[in-house]
Amino acid sequence: MMTSTRYLIFSSVLVIALLSYMYSDSLLFLFNYWIGSDDYSHGMFVPLISGFLVWQARHRFMQVPRERAWWGLGVIFVGLMLYMIGELATLYVVLHLSLWTVMVGLVIALVGIRGAKVIAFPLGYLLTAIPLPVFFYANLSSQLQLWSSSLGVGCLQLVGVMAFREGNVIDLGQVQLQVVEACSGIRYLLPLTSLALLCAYLFKDQMWKRVVLVVSAIPISIVINGFRIGMIGVLVELYGKGAAEGFYHLFEGWVIFMVSLALLIIEMGLLGRIGKVAPYRPFLAQLSWRVPYEESGHEGARSMPRRILPSPGPAYLCSVALLAPFTLLSTSLVDREETPPSRAAFIDFPMEIAGWRGERFPLEKQYIDALRFDDYVLADYRSNHGHQVNFYSAYYQSQRKGQSAHSPKSCLPGGGWEITSITHKELPSSAKILQPLMVNRAVIHKGDQRQIVLYWFKQRDRYLADEYLVKVYLLWDAVSRQRTDGALVRMASLVGPGETEATVDQRLQDFAAEIGPELSRFVPD
Repeated sequence: MMTSTRYLIFSSVLVIALLSYMYSDSLLFLFNYWIGSDDYSHGMFVPLISGFLVWQARHRFMQVPRERAWWGLGVIFVGLMLYMIGELATLYVVLHLSLWTVMVGLVIALVGIRGAKVIAFPLGYLLTAIPLPVFFYANLSSQLQLWSSSLGVGCLQLVGVMAFREGNVIDLGQVQLQVVEACSGIRYLLPLTSLALLCAYLFKDQMWKRVVLVVSAIPISIVINGFRIGMIGVLVELYGKGAAEGFYHLFEGWVIFMVSLALLIIEMGLLGRIGKVAPYRPFLAQLSWRVPYEESGHEGARSMPRRILPSPGPAYLCSVALLAPFTLLSTSLVDREETPPSRAAFIDFPMEIAGWRGERFPLEKQYIDALRFDDYVLADYRSNHGHQVNFYSAYYQSQRKGQSAHSPKSCLPGGGWEITSITHKELPSSAKILQPLMVNRAVIHKGDQRQIVLYWFKQRDRYLADEYLVKVYLLWDAVSRQRTDGALVRMASLVGPGETEATVDQRLQDFAAEIGPELSRFVPD
């Protein structure tokens, strides 16, 4: 017993060291995200909770026969392939999923598939600590902003305060409140859903009640956040705009989260009463942190000796041996050097192009810090006929993890603008554009104003509209060319009085034809 325990301790320490080295960048990113983002501040507690739940179930999975443990090697191999994809495609979320998959494979190799099923929830619960993919998070946050704005205006009008909504901007007359991303309600939705999952697991009742409990966390957080925005509007109406900032804003956020949690607990009490025959047990008595040993599902579990630690079998030891050479391979992936070609800096981008005269504008520091580009240009160009086009391009010398072109889908809604439609559009070839160019065409509106936006991704010698293809070619070019440089290109123009969308489309198409040859010097093929 002592020998097997020593083997397990030694091999586990070795596994922790190897995984810590391989995933050091992604783990550091994850930890910084937990402490720096209110949306995932609950993430640092998730591993502790999962570890406690595994400890509570230790006697169950250690007495389950270790069958099909060799499947763990296959799961680990899948996780390591995800690691390579995440490193080459510069996707942190893939690296996080890779680490989780490797951990699951190690558990299966140690205690078998049946043993892993015993602690399936604690293992799965770890996923709630992983940040959502950027594009999914941005789309969800944008939609929540609009819903929260609508609910906030409804609450204000209900109490007699005159308020109107334009996109994510609430107009109170003399004061306008913008429902920014931080007020979208996603910072309540994510931790509350995580808590609801934990409560559902501990709530020893029928499965449908557990499902209802988890699903209800979504409307609770949305409705309560809409109420919060309405409350902020009332305070601003009474005490001025300062009531929406600083301590008051933070305090209101904490109060609203506690109210959401209280509603979740009340719902658990109501669900606990449904279908119960007297005498009724309080619903808190139905919450159990401890799993009875008799429920192990293994016949004769009472009579089996309770080991302190599972003994490592050949499958687990082979898994550890598999990680060692892959750790050396990971070093070459992380330290690989890229060879982007030389380019001109955007500071030299021409402000006069074939009858278009431009004026540069600087981006605010908060946007520069968030976008993390290496170079950019932002300018308003005006034609000889008085038509205006806003032009923006951001260049990334290396689109490594956490530093890649951001989709405008998450940036277009803002300042009261709403997205009407996003479609693909082909810009035909011309004397200056030698081949047709596929771009994204977005129509946004604010009140009676409309604006058309064209954007695409110039990735090496490719012009791409699909964000997923951008990641695919990043992976391919990182291996075949040792390059991940690229840029986002975006242009926008208002639909003026008496103009049609077709007129503005032609204007943007003509402007794109003029800047195309110029752009190649600053974003090389």
